Amino acid sequence: MTIDWGRVRERREEFWSSSPVYRAIYERLAKQGYHIIGTLGAVKRCHWTKEAIIRHRFCYKCLWYGIESHRCIQMTPVVAWCWNRCLHCWRIQPEDIGMHWDDTKPPVVDDPEVLVEESIRAHRQVVAGFKGNPSADQKMVEEALNPKHAAISLAGEPLLYPRLSELIEEYHRRGITTFLVTHGTRPDVLKSLETEPTQLYVSMEAWDKKSYEYFNRPLVPRAWELFQETVELLKSFNSPVTYRITLVKGFNDHEEALKRFAELIVKGNPHYVEVKAYMYLGVSRERLSLSSMPTHSEVREFARKLGEIVGYELLSESIPSRVVLLSKLKTPIRHGKGCPDGVKCPEKYASVLTWDYEEAES
Repeated sequence: MTIDWGRVRERREEFWSSSPVYRAIYERLAKQGYHIIGTLGAVKRCHWTKEAIIRHRFCYKCLWYGIESHRCIQMTPVVAWCWNRCLHCWRIQPEDIGMHWDDTKPPVVDDPEVLVEESIRAHRQVVAGFKGNPSADQKMVEEALNPKHAAISLAGEPLLYPRLSELIEEYHRRGITTFLVTHGTRPDVLKSLETEPTQLYVSMEAWDKKSYEYFNRPLVPRAWELFQETVELLKSFNSPVTYRITLVKGFNDHEEALKRFAELIVKGNPHYVEVKAYMYLGVSRERLSLSSMPTHSEVREFARKLGEIVGYELLSESIPSRVVLLSKLKTPIRHGKGCPDGVKCPEKYASVLTWDYEEAES
């Protein structure tokens, strides 16, 4: 496919300047460090990309699955569109800018080749900024210019992108592995994927319909039921499946939620369960408070109890990210060469700086 890059830029500029609403979204995204790709997609440098290059500290995906933090593209094909308006999400939502748009249906469909090519270009542009930085590992900078992984998550719901299977296939064709993160409101899309991601993540915070409608604030009918359909579907996937349970202090850190999360694990039988603290970041700070963020000790204790109920072993943890890994597997399936013994020795690759520990335990 020959890409008309001039037309791609024109289309992007035409869309984001077509209304005061879209201009406001774009301006907010730009201030937060997002790089728009295609028309509706985006890339943003991950905190751990910088940590890897500057301080040789790596994310939990490196520790457990071999993903090289500095060579990972953090992207989304639909940056401001989703079927939920979750309280803890850093996606820009209509109330954040005091305007309205239909955030359930992306108005434009980008070509997957454009999104992949521009995401690689944006990632390279970001990491090239470390060239000449005396604190940066220049060998790692050069490696980072050749990304090996794409996290299809960041913001928005990737399953709303109609050409998702082609997007995944395009990354794989270039030797780039993919982790796909979803809230599970489109089981029809998951069922129709012709190319599966390298690993599938299903995010959850609520434990029943009432808590889901309060916290996830669905914009479509039957969202909780659709999520249940996704859980039923997971056993059919060939790629590894991960539940990511975001623990929010004062909301889902109690016994009833623990019991219901266990039932969802038994139902979906995922390879892994990651219990991770809500992090007080982005526009989520306008909806939740700092007190909503649990300490790592609280996350570990919740994960320990959950593992005992469902028979999953606590394999590893990353204190800086406040995340714990549960699995029935003795060793996680690795998709890259990063952090070779990171499961057993996480502190070797994700050292706990003083401020990390004090913040986690405060």
